[in-house]
Amino acid sequence: MKISGNFLLLFLILWPVSGAFIAYIIGRYSRLARDYFADFVCAVEFAAAVSCYKFLGCEISVPGVCGLGIKFALDGFRYIYAVIITFMWLIATIFSREYFRGHRNRNRYYLYVTLTLSSIMGVFLSGDLYTTFLFFEMMSLFSYIMVVQEETREASRAAETYLAIAIIGGLVTLTGLILFYAKTGTLDIAELSKLKIQDKNSLYIPGFLIFIGFAAKAAIFPSHIWLPTAHTAAPAPSSALLSGLLTKSGLFGVIVLSAGPFLHDSFWGFILIILAVITMVLGAVLAVFSVNIKRTLACSSMSQLGFILTGVAMQCFLGVDNDLAVRGTILYMVGHSLVKLVLFLCAGVVHMNTHKLNLNDIKGFGRGKKVFFFAFLMGGLGLMGAPLWNGYLGKTLIHESIIEHIHALGNAGTLAFMSVSGEKFMFEIFEWLFLISGGLTTAYVIKLFIALFIAQPSPDMHEKEIYIGKFNAFILTLSAVILPVIGFLPNKLGDKISILGAAFMNGSEHHYAVNYFSFENIEGAAISIIIGVCVYIFFIQKFLIKDGEYLDLWPEKLNIENLLFRPVLGLILPFIGALFAKITDLITAGPVVLMLSNMSKIKFIQPPEDFGFGFYQDDNQAETMGNLLPSSLAYGLMMLSLGLLFVIIFMMS
Repeated sequence: MKISGNFLLLFLILWPVSGAFIAYIIGRYSRLARDYFADFVCAVEFAAAVSCYKFLGCEISVPGVCGLGIKFALDGFRYIYAVIITFMWLIATIFSREYFRGHRNRNRYYLYVTLTLSSIMGVFLSGDLYTTFLFFEMMSLFSYIMVVQEETREASRAAETYLAIAIIGGLVTLTGLILFYAKTGTLDIAELSKLKIQDKNSLYIPGFLIFIGFAAKAAIFPSHIWLPTAHTAAPAPSSALLSGLLTKSGLFGVIVLSAGPFLHDSFWGFILIILAVITMVLGAVLAVFSVNIKRTLACSSMSQLGFILTGVAMQCFLGVDNDLAVRGTILYMVGHSLVKLVLFLCAGVVHMNTHKLNLNDIKGFGRGKKVFFFAFLMGGLGLMGAPLWNGYLGKTLIHESIIEHIHALGNAGTLAFMSVSGEKFMFEIFEWLFLISGGLTTAYVIKLFIALFIAQPSPDMHEKEIYIGKFNAFILTLSAVILPVIGFLPNKLGDKISILGAAFMNGSEHHYAVNYFSFENIEGAAISIIIGVCVYIFFIQKFLIKDGEYLDLWPEKLNIENLLFRPVLGLILPFIGALFAKITDLITAGPVVLMLSNMSKIKFIQPPEDFGFGFYQDDNQAETMGNLLPSSLAYGLMMLSLGLLFVIIFMMS
């Protein structure tokens, strides 16, 4: 039977949905059968994603869904991430079978994780921003279970923050989409870079509103607060997917904006690079101070997303000569996804055996464990951006794009509000912050490595005799092997991946031939590694380790979630909302009570079955209509209807 591209696109979205519910039903009778069926669902999804290559360029629209209809498309970048998503989901699902042995609520977990697979595929295969938004919100809701699964106090709090940021970000993004559609008349991703708008400045406000929701999922400062707690509280397989993939769904939306309506827009790039640098540096600093292995990796993800956002920003500055920035962004995204799969599964191995995550409790765990040593070493070197490993490729290209822009500034600047010399100085600072952040990455990787493999084991640590099953050892090794393979073959493999996806970001048709192992390129990686070694020796060892114990010296008062977000979202906004509601209630209730004041002598009957819906007055009731009306459900429904009416009028005006 000949399979069409349209069928495969819909299959990639719908197959995990049907598989999720079938697995749930099977799980009511047999947990083992459910686990293997979940593996089968992911394996079929991976095979379908790989086979989509011959259908690049395929598009399909489904009219009438949620009013505007939905649209899916397949190109090089979408294909790359369809393969990455399904591969990582397959590995994480297989790993979950051993990881969750003895845990509760596994049926619920498999149901929602598989539904999340469907929704994230919908995000990356979306052909317009409306479809992106619909699946983005479904993904946020389904993935909530991935965070709260353990149902501890920490998990509940982390999931609460995660959901709050997701919902608020989604509402802001929806507002932006409505305004953007009103300005342009389209949300089609392929058309966004071809928009002919006389006043392009009018798109900044809608664009920034759309950006907020996507940036929240991508953990871009200051909406990064959910990431360290959610990754720490979530089970390790979930953390691998949250860090490696769900954050990239946010970057997908940012890239659509940056390569679409704000293509080659230096002011938009300026906003992005400021946020990118703050995210990159702050995440690395938090990771250096962390004494929890999963929190370290989570803060590391925040920092790495800052690196990737730097690549997106540089695309805006370099204009038509954006080849290095585009390819660097793609390779960094792919590299980070694969690295965090390996490292979070390594953290899962530690937790399966010790049920601990604090470095002081897991010291020396990796001694004598060859598979664990190999996997962690490959992941650590990839994360550091060491030459011959995958992380080096993307980091090198983004670094080179910054240098390219600095050299190009000798002729003219790109920012109207800044002199050429000022812009050049600013980007020289950005380059050094890029290298220093890379150095901090090296420092916390060294910290984790020494804690796991060199430090004396903790006397309280109890391990299982067999620390990892044979099949999980195989898939962990397989995932780790991929990292140096890509790094060892930068031109044959890395370039092909990046060039395949470049068109999605409107990359230059002229692709530079890059000598990845030239002295200039290795020099940048060497500077970061030297900085990292110095930070470890002269700061971490001196101030963060005392008598062999790792110290948590990060001030609790600097927790931006407790300092800003929770007071604002939990206290101030509800107070303002309640105050506004009370004022509105008084203003609207007054005229109604005034009109009905002459009806006080009328006798009313209250049927028993209608109690609570409307209030009625009889001889035994002393209350006046003015006191009763604002408390009735009927009144509340009336005011709700009026409120919805005003919202609709506002949206149509």
